Amino acid sequence: MKDEELKNIVKEKYSEIANQTKKENETSCCGATGCCGDVDYTIFSEKYDNLKGYNPDADLGLGCGLPTEFAQIKEGDTVIDLGSGAGNDCFVARALVGKSGKVIGIDFTDAMIEKARANTKKLGFNNVEFRFGDIEKMPVTANKADVIISNCVLNLVPNKLNVFKEIYRVLKPGGHMSVSDVVLKGQLPEKIKHAAEMYAGCVSGAIQFDEYLKLIKAAGLNNITVQKQKLVNIPDDILSNYLSESEIDNYKNSGVGIYSITVYAEKNIQSCCCDNC
Repeated sequence: MKDEELKNIVKEKYSEIANQTKKENETSCCGATGCCGDVDYTIFSEKYDNLKGYNPDADLGLGCGLPTEFAQIKEGDTVIDLGSGAGNDCFVARALVGKSGKVIGIDFTDAMIEKARANTKKLGFNNVEFRFGDIEKMPVTANKADVIISNCVLNLVPNKLNVFKEIYRVLKPGGHMSVSDVVLKGQLPEKIKHAAEMYAGCVSGAIQFDEYLKLIKAAGLNNITVQKQKLVNIPDDILSNYLSESEIDNYKNSGVGIYSITVYAEKNIQSCCCDNC
């Protein structure tokens, strides 16, 4: 499918998810694969309960890490969250930037923007805003953000290099990103790939780990560091629907797998002469 067709599928499915609870999302219909079944959108998600600023109403369980935990956010920073959903990571970031900082969430799903703005109003924050827009062409001026975060969103974007180029443009010189995402290591056998997509829809857009890091570098970002990586285990009772016992054992011993990662990268400090510096 063309990029726009894929984006429309993602937008449609995440509009449905926006109107569901976290519990409902644990057995939701999967996204780009176009199937329905026992699909758990929350399989990659981590616990936010102990993080300052956490708001349960904004947590739909759609993340695959805790980017704010590694993002080195300071009081007074301007933070931008790509694919901000109902505002979960934005509200945690707001607790770190304080009243003197600013948090901007960007999402291209109307239902998510509406939900996030309703949560903001309820919390009474005046330094958190949500903007409708495509993260391949952010509605933000150049050199705006001290920190850019994202949580399990870039894997859904067809052209990831465009997003990393936009991250470079929008970061201030000396600014940095901390992005959590899903990647692959090695080539998943087709049966396992299908099982993974049935179990967690967002696997379908994941790319190879090495390729992911190369795209970040190609966009001009430096000091690339993998801050965290975790193997995502597909339960045997799911795999057994597609694989024999020996095939499951071979897969587990192959070194091939699906990983949730958090990656840090910087925009060098330099003199700027234009919007694309």
